[in-house]
Amino acid sequence: MFWRMAGLSTTSPVETILDKENFTLEELLDEDEIIQECKALNGRLINYLRERAQVEQLIRYIVEESPEDSEKRRTFKFPFIACEIFTCEVDIILKTLVEDEELMNLLFSFVEPEHPHITLLAGYFSKVVICLLLRKTVPFMHYIQAHQDIVKKLVDLIGITSIMEVLIRLIGADEHMYTNYMEAMQWIEGTDVLEMIVDKFNSSDSPEVHVNAAETLCATTRFAPPGLSAKISSPSFIGRLFRHALEDSRPKSVLVNSLSVCISLLDPKRQTLGMYHTYNRQVTQGSTVTANPETIEGMLESLSDLLKLLDVSSAENVLLTTYGKLQPPLGKHRLKIVEFISVLVTVGSEAAEKELIRLGAIQRILDLFFEYPYNNFLHHHIESILMSCLESKNAPLIDHLLQECNLVARILEAEKNNKLETDSNKPTVPAEGRSPPRIGNIGHLTRISNKLVQLGNSSSEIQAYLQENGEWNEWYTNVLSKQNAVENVYQWACGRPTALHDRTRDSDDDDYQDRDYDVAALANNLSQAFRYGIYSNDDIDEAHGSLERDDEDVYFDDESAEVVLSSLRLGDDQERIANERSTASLASPSPNTEGDDVINCSSDDNVVICEDDDLVDTATSSPETGTKSENTTHLMSENSRETGDGETDKPPEWVEWRETSDSGDPTDVVLPNGKTQVGSKPSESDVAESSSSTNELEKNDGTSAEESLVSTYENPSSDPSKQELDNGNPSLGPTTSSDGVMAEGAPETEDDKKDVNQTGN
Repeated sequence: MFWRMAGLSTTSPVETILDKENFTLEELLDEDEIIQECKALNGRLINYLRERAQVEQLIRYIVEESPEDSEKRRTFKFPFIACEIFTCEVDIILKTLVEDEELMNLLFSFVEPEHPHITLLAGYFSKVVICLLLRKTVPFMHYIQAHQDIVKKLVDLIGITSIMEVLIRLIGADEHMYTNYMEAMQWIEGTDVLEMIVDKFNSSDSPEVHVNAAETLCATTRFAPPGLSAKISSPSFIGRLFRHALEDSRPKSVLVNSLSVCISLLDPKRQTLGMYHTYNRQVTQGSTVTANPETIEGMLESLSDLLKLLDVSSAENVLLTTYGKLQPPLGKHRLKIVEFISVLVTVGSEAAEKELIRLGAIQRILDLFFEYPYNNFLHHHIESILMSCLESKNAPLIDHLLQECNLVARILEAEKNNKLETDSNKPTVPAEGRSPPRIGNIGHLTRISNKLVQLGNSSSEIQAYLQENGEWNEWYTNVLSKQNAVENVYQWACGRPTALHDRTRDSDDDDYQDRDYDVAALANNLSQAFRYGIYSNDDIDEAHGSLERDDEDVYFDDESAEVVLSSLRLGDDQERIANERSTASLASPSPNTEGDDVINCSSDDNVVICEDDDLVDTATSSPETGTKSENTTHLMSENSRETGDGETDKPPEWVEWRETSDSGDPTDVVLPNGKTQVGSKPSESDVAESSSSTNELEKNDGTSAEESLVSTYENPSSDPSKQELDNGNPSLGPTTSSDGVMAEGAPETEDDKKDVNQTGN
């Protein structure tokens, strides 16, 4: 007992170290619980770590590379622990650092050009600086303002992603930070930090530098201070950006990332929304974005040079594919140009539309659509361009697309000749010795054609153009209409999947949210089902073993139940139809067999035989026509009984199973003696008599009513004189009460089945 009490009062290992007369910082850093003690604001520990000497040593662990012969803990553990101590955001420790200029100089010595910039230490440096920027914004920005050369050093290291994150926050590309400390951060607007960043496209050939520079500029377009926003969207800055991008000596990554900045200027929310929301915005009718007209004019000055890069005739590189070869492949830079034009069209600028018509940009892009029939990224952007042009209020743009670009004729030609051309001069050539494959842009052409039909109903110009084309009318009637019928997912017998027009719906608008589903009841049923092994195909031992599982192993929460509901929603209508059909074919003997010992069956009967309380065994009985019914078994939960007015007393736990047959009247009941009973509505006395029969069965068999297989038929007939009751020995066979309830023990052998039939006779 003394040992156990002593164990409860054991002090922290950190306290043990602090109790020593002479201990070092390394001893504390080597203790695993030091971070927890810092977060718990251990007074003795924090008072020790706040000392200048300890803060300086922690900074050295972060910014200085460890000697080659040092231990692993000096190389990996100590820098990590030192960084975590600062990011615990203990105010008194951060204050010691930020208010000491020498310590700040030591921290930012990491960005000196001659200093080694290890990626691991750069991450620790970034976390400490961002922590200071968030928690000690005013003194930190005052230090940076007094040492503005730090900004240039950070830009020179922009290829390191951790340094880029520091730079993004430093220039105010964080909405919440800038609004809270406008005065402390306003000085950054007067610097030439944006020019230094954009010049990295020209001074460096590293793709990492180009990507991080573009990301920093894109962040500036979204959450920049007013002064920086005006500067980055000015025509002079756009011209400077395109000069670097269009230089022949520069790598293609410069062009790709420069266009990313232009796209972000036209549509700042595009990068933050992601591809899912971006696609929805593009396919939504009439969706446009707004941009500064001066920014658009600055971009239009370089548009002709961009379109020249879309020419693939002079390229010589070849890419082999599974369907043939590309000569040349489209490339990221051409795809980015098409994406840029797709965003430019959505702006709705009349000046941009006129320039696109004058330069023939739409026609050239349409050529790429058919020259590269297997590039789905390209097809997506071109479809967006065509949709925006068709929905435009600019009549000359629509006329240019229909007349000069000959959109309808090219659609009909592609639908007619839907195999890949074998022309060796085309950019896409099929493989030799194989039949040309089907082109891969037919789906996009179908959507574009449907958009033409839709807009033709509201535009007299489009309608007149389509009606004048007899080939279009014939193709629409014989091909497009039938294709739309096939692709109408609401008419599919297998269920309705999520279609394109459903993707814009919010998750709160899903069908299952509006349906009368009891999520808690479903979760409870699923938990019980898996707990008792109903869905298991394992042997009996494993089924019984499942009873001993912990509830956590089989618990279905509401979130899991909603996943099931989402799948139920897809085939809800089909399930209702299937239930109606199964109800119509409910098994019942013919009224003509009343008084006979034989029940004629014209089809096989599927019987579920449950032999134990786990309900895991299933058998199939297939009696031949003209033979006696050997087994008629029904399974139903006691909690699913219905009241006379159609309302349920309790929600059903298990689904009722019914035997199927071709017999005519579903209201008749087969008695255990083989006779047919024309059912009627049970009386209270009948129910009581049934209960007594059930109790007698429990006494004779030694089993409970829950282990018996019970089937209930509610008979609409009100004439009690037609009811017949066989009060045979319940231990020898089934017991049937006047309300149509039959309890039966499942026979195990053929002799048992014969005994049941003989008892019934």
